[in-house]
Amino acid sequence: MSSELLALILAAGKGTRFKSEKIKVLYPLMGKLMLHLVLDTITELKPNKIYVVVGYQKEKIIEASAGMNVEFVIQTKQLGTGHAVLSAKRFLENNQEKNVLVMNGDLPLIKPETLKSLWIHHKKEKNALTLLTAEMENPYGFGRIIRSEGHEFKIVEEKDASLSQKRIQEINAGVYIFAIEHLLKALPRISNINRKQEYYLTDIVEILIDEGKKVGTFKTFCQDEIVGINDRFELARAIEILRLKKIKDLTMNGVTIYDPASTWIDLNAEIGRDTTIYPSVIIEGDSKIGKNCLLYPFAHIIDSKIADRVRILSSTMIENSTVEDDVQVGPFTHLRPKTILKKGSKVGNFVEMKNTRFGKGSKAGHLSYIGDAEVGEKVNVGAGTITCNYDGLNKLKTIIEDGVFIGSGTELVAPLKIGKGAYIGAGSTITKDVSPDALGIERGKQMEKAGWARRKRKK
Repeated sequence: MSSELLALILAAGKGTRFKSEKIKVLYPLMGKLMLHLVLDTITELKPNKIYVVVGYQKEKIIEASAGMNVEFVIQTKQLGTGHAVLSAKRFLENNQEKNVLVMNGDLPLIKPETLKSLWIHHKKEKNALTLLTAEMENPYGFGRIIRSEGHEFKIVEEKDASLSQKRIQEINAGVYIFAIEHLLKALPRISNINRKQEYYLTDIVEILIDEGKKVGTFKTFCQDEIVGINDRFELARAIEILRLKKIKDLTMNGVTIYDPASTWIDLNAEIGRDTTIYPSVIIEGDSKIGKNCLLYPFAHIIDSKIADRVRILSSTMIENSTVEDDVQVGPFTHLRPKTILKKGSKVGNFVEMKNTRFGKGSKAGHLSYIGDAEVGEKVNVGAGTITCNYDGLNKLKTIIEDGVFIGSGTELVAPLKIGKGAYIGAGSTITKDVSPDALGIERGKQMEKAGWARRKRKK
């Protein structure tokens, strides 16, 4: 932990260009909230404390960050970045001998290494303020660094910049490290005489320079880090950068991804070596996929655990489920939450399962629904089998013990238990328990009326 450094994240603004009822820092990028990505990055610096300035939808931000090691500062009115920092005055006054990292909550791509380098540079130069800059091919939306012939400079915001200033490509990234004692003295001098009538934190640059304090910059040469998310297009751009980085990291660690352009893998997902992913696969949430798996096109996996040597065939959805070693799933299979496929089982075409434990070596080849069930080992589920598990009020359980054979077109009406080794005749509706090694069958008597069809046609 760096006892000399605090962190202050500015996350109080509504983000009007987002045109959303939801505050933008709570939008997800690759499965993680924008604000949480920033917090994760700052945490790697191990600051003494992390404060988050909140205002608009503060209750939702506080709720979404429950359990994280942060404290919240309330900005009652959103009057600009300078006013946001001033809202934390009480906390800063208790730490005047320290430094504070101040950054916007909409910069989720900043790397921990960049912040560490900024911090090292700030300490080495013994600056009152060090700010992060970058050269941008398209600097639109960022404040420009306006340098004079000497070492002095100032920042002009996009809306206040002249045409010649807008052509400047060096921009302010919105990341600062202040010596707190100098920051506190400068904050009251910030004015709101500008087009937005807001208190800009960037005005402190000129204030500190006028006071003879040492102000410096540290430039990052990675433009992809400096993606301030002010609208939905910039959100999409940031997501694309994160998506490709995640895919590159996986491929560098032994995962084959045939078509990165069509593949979506969330940041928290883990994938083992020698797994192959075909085009148009989506892996979301905290999913974990083992080694030597094959994921065919249009597989969609959400918050699930997939073990080793699993084949997931095309157009299969797996949600909050567990798939053990050597299982084959799909095509067109839907595993709904709390489903467990045990080792070596096989679930095939147009099979849906929910809250079901499906035993080792068992098979459900096609066209079946199995819900709220315990299925033993080496069970064969025939085509068109349905567990009727809902009576309109309660979800009821079906138990199918080891070695059971269920014929096609069978309805199993829960609560029900099929004993070990039993057979169920095709086309049966089973409403009573079936004993081990018995044949359970329920059909109406087949009738035949000779010549009936010929007489009907004549009419």
